[in-house]
Amino acid sequence: MDYIAIEFWLRESYETVKDYFTYAGIIFILFYVVLKKPLWFRKVQKKMPKLNDYGRDIMYSIVSVAIFGSMAVLCFYFLGNYTQRYQEISDYGWIYYFFTWVYMFVIHDTYFYWMHRMMHSPKLFKYIHLVHHKSTNPSPWTAYAFHPVEAVLEVMIVPILAFTIPIHGPAVTAFLLFQIWYNVYGHLGFEIYPKNFHKTWIGRWINTSVAHNLHHDKFHGNFGLYFLFWDRMMGTIREDYDQTYEATTMGKKEQMNTNPKAFSKIAT
Repeated sequence: MDYIAIEFWLRESYETVKDYFTYAGIIFILFYVVLKKPLWFRKVQKKMPKLNDYGRDIMYSIVSVAIFGSMAVLCFYFLGNYTQRYQEISDYGWIYYFFTWVYMFVIHDTYFYWMHRMMHSPKLFKYIHLVHHKSTNPSPWTAYAFHPVEAVLEVMIVPILAFTIPIHGPAVTAFLLFQIWYNVYGHLGFEIYPKNFHKTWIGRWINTSVAHNLHHDKFHGNFGLYFLFWDRMMGTIREDYDQTYEATTMGKKEQMNTNPKAFSKIAT
């Protein structure tokens, strides 16, 4: 038995568990407990998930984290000598270092978009992706709530990054940490970007919590991860996206006047 590999797996799994559950937990407490009432007007769907939704999502998240740890062992322990990781920025210089950040975002967003669309094909959706979509009103705990097969597909971005072009090792770690943060934001259920952000020259291309919440609510369209490039180019941006974003980010008093019943659900 390779005890070093087991130790590596435990360490990687622990780090992922720590990062994910610490960040998701803090955000959950902040938005779903402490700031629930004052920020209710920023809630995309004016209702709360059920307790069994949280439990199911946390259970599947734990399984996903174990799978992610296994991929880390495979790539960076057993196949570590074959990866393209390097440790010193001076090996390739700062310009290349910043290029790799752009590369990681573009490659991950592209991979995610097409993998995500594939999982929405009827057969794959029913047996794999439906687990994630059981949370039609997602919360921070939904971010890693994947069927084991989907977890494998999700974590395939790690070998793609590790074996394609030279990538700074600590940059990969930081990037994967950022994707946890953005994934939690995408499933937050509250919109934190400002009013009219979706119409700015940059906001038009950035994926938002509203966009991904609509995907969970309606099951179709808005397949992107970080960006909306592919959704806009492929015609999969939902037609109700702009309207929903504007309704979610309008002022609290304006929302209360136009939809007072929505605020009666704040305590439920």
